[in-house]
Amino acid sequence: MAEYDFDVLVIGAGPGGYVAAIRAAQLGLKVACAEGRETLGGTCLNVGCIPSKALLHASELFEEAAGGALAKLGVKLGSVELDLDAMHAQRKDAVKGLTGGIEFLFKKNKVEWLKGYAAFTGKDSVKVGDREVRAKNIVIATGSSVTPLPGVEIDQQVVVDSTGALELAKVPGHLVVIGGGVIGLELGSVWRRVGAKVTVVEFLDQILPGFDGDVRKESAKLFKKQGIEFKTGTKVTGVAVNGGKATVTVEPAKGGEAETIEADNVLVAIGRRPNTSGLNLEAAGLSLNNRGQIETDHDFATSVSGIWAIGDVIPGPMLAHKAEDEGIAVAENIAGLTGIVNHDLIPSVVYTMPEIAGVGLTEEAAKEKGEVKVGKFPMAGNSRAKTNHEPDGFVKIIADAKTDRVLGVWIITSVAGTMIAQATQAMEFGATSEDIAYTCHAHPTHSEAIKEAAMAVTGKPIHV
Repeated sequence: MAEYDFDVLVIGAGPGGYVAAIRAAQLGLKVACAEGRETLGGTCLNVGCIPSKALLHASELFEEAAGGALAKLGVKLGSVELDLDAMHAQRKDAVKGLTGGIEFLFKKNKVEWLKGYAAFTGKDSVKVGDREVRAKNIVIATGSSVTPLPGVEIDQQVVVDSTGALELAKVPGHLVVIGGGVIGLELGSVWRRVGAKVTVVEFLDQILPGFDGDVRKESAKLFKKQGIEFKTGTKVTGVAVNGGKATVTVEPAKGGEAETIEADNVLVAIGRRPNTSGLNLEAAGLSLNNRGQIETDHDFATSVSGIWAIGDVIPGPMLAHKAEDEGIAVAENIAGLTGIVNHDLIPSVVYTMPEIAGVGLTEEAAKEKGEVKVGKFPMAGNSRAKTNHEPDGFVKIIADAKTDRVLGVWIITSVAGTMIAQATQAMEFGATSEDIAYTCHAHPTHSEAIKEAAMAVTGKPIHV
């Protein structure tokens, strides 16, 4: 009998875990993945990135039709009605197809799915349901869950988290979103487009913490223009539910008189926290840092030999694509190869309309490190954006004043999430603004705005 049941056991089948399992299997290792959900894919595919994008896309199309944008282009539809059940059905269909796809990939790559939630019984042993297995290497990839707001009970009916906000059976008359970050803005946008009044309450003075200052200001302007109301510098002190409605009590973050907001639904979106409870980490000899995370070294190894960790349970941005890259890297490190993730270049995207994306340093952070040059180009000067009636936003490039090396790129436009890949790749290769400026971009495309912003770094944009 073999000493170990598996070469690699991955705990969690989210974007980090399932990718780590597949990559390890591709490298010839015997692999299992423990997952307690009924479907693979974790939060991202089941109740996060994927279903929210399905609703975002559908709600954009509805607004274009109902709001008259299509009519202005000569596409006249007559009366437009919302079929919310059909909108939810296509969301569920997208999720079903993608989660089923991962199950197919597990079978194709001979990854065994251990159905159940895992808990350590030792440094190299884990119990999943009634089965105990030993593995030479164990990868913790358990992801994260919604951070609760003290004193506010989520009932998934009136007061919901991001999962409940995907499942609302009717359009709220008034939706109050607690938290002006990515998740709150995306889901708030969905429901505003289909008819809800949306109020976003943010503790900080500006929305989108961590994003470039210009981006935060411009985004707030655009969302206000779209009809979203903001109460920044405001804290929620209580949410009371009565008769299927909510009363939200707020007051200035710096202190002051309280006021109440009546709402049909309240979305709590103040952040996420690592999923570590139930893992019985003590049995493996692991402990958490003061933020509830598992610390790892550059190779994603923990302090216990043979135990590794990736994704939302370790420090860094809680993003699916970060976890995926770490999943590939940890599998390669386990197999004796060299797996590397450049954590300085993890792009962030907000899938609102327009989209908001950034990679690298903000202007504020770059200036703290030294002298910088900044180039900015408005989308109003981009021919493709103009013909598509998408004049909002800009591209901003921050470069080192001495070396011209690009330090950060920030974009607001309809396809910013796709455009940021070019910037990330250029920065990965150590590009200067001149490198980007002298790279031929196809015309007419939104991406020409990146070239123009790069030209603006040295004061020579053409179309502005």
